[in-house]
Amino acid sequence: MSKIMGLGRGLGSLIPSKVAKEAVREENKEVAFTSDDAAVQQIPVGMIEPNPFQPRLEFDHAGLDDLIESIKQYGIIQPLILSKEGERYQLIAGERRWRAAKIAGFKTVPAIVRDVNTQEKLELALIENIQRKDLNAIERALAYRRLIDEFNLTQEEAGRRLGKSRPAITQTLSFLNLPEEIQRALAEGKITEGHARVIVGLKTREAQMELFEKILKYNFTVRDTEEEGRTVRNRKPREYAVLDSEMRRWQEDLQSALSTRVAIKSRDGEGELSIKFFSKEELSEIAKKILSASKLDS
Repeated sequence: MSKIMGLGRGLGSLIPSKVAKEAVREENKEVAFTSDDAAVQQIPVGMIEPNPFQPRLEFDHAGLDDLIESIKQYGIIQPLILSKEGERYQLIAGERRWRAAKIAGFKTVPAIVRDVNTQEKLELALIENIQRKDLNAIERALAYRRLIDEFNLTQEEAGRRLGKSRPAITQTLSFLNLPEEIQRALAEGKITEGHARVIVGLKTREAQMELFEKILKYNFTVRDTEEEGRTVRNRKPREYAVLDSEMRRWQEDLQSALSTRVAIKSRDGEGELSIKFFSKEELSEIAKKILSASKLDS
């Protein structure tokens, strides 16, 4: 008899502890269950909708291949958890199994139907994915943020519900403060959470981007990143020279041409040029002016 393993504390309360009957029909590999506590029903695949609170943002078709083959061979051993929504059903847990079953051509899937509220749907979807480590760090951070914001929870309360410490919740949420490019790299696995923890500890966006680019360029380990991070943190801010009359003129000319604030910082023939914008529309206009001037000069 199969055991249902690896469930979160919330999911455990939704799935019966004892399965009294398990029948596998070899013709189409469907699995039917009944139990002492609740019947596991065969629900038509087309009657099921995804959970809108699903924290996982992407499902890789290729990543489902092993699960599809397993389902074809052995059937769906662990039932999905659904809630009734009018004439249809909504997933609480088991979205990967549902997607794999659709691809495998199943007409129905085994499921337990439960009456749960909105918060429980989000919590249970989170628990299932976190227990199976299916979420990347950014998906997990966004899910924590949603749980906290939508249900007015403290980080400590969210941690208790998810079986995580408050510092762990805080650390994961801090990844959402990173520049978008670094968040994307973390989500795509180009850097690890260990790298991200070092980066997020730097005070300025410039320092964060500098370290991030070095991680990619030199293939830094987490230890390398920690050492470089200490170097960046301890480095004194660069002092720039007072602009000479020529530099001031260029700064004024650029401000006039671009209709926005421009700042030039220079020392020993190198430095920074910053252009201020206050909206997407203003950035678009500035970019058009610069690109137009570039085409005229070429």
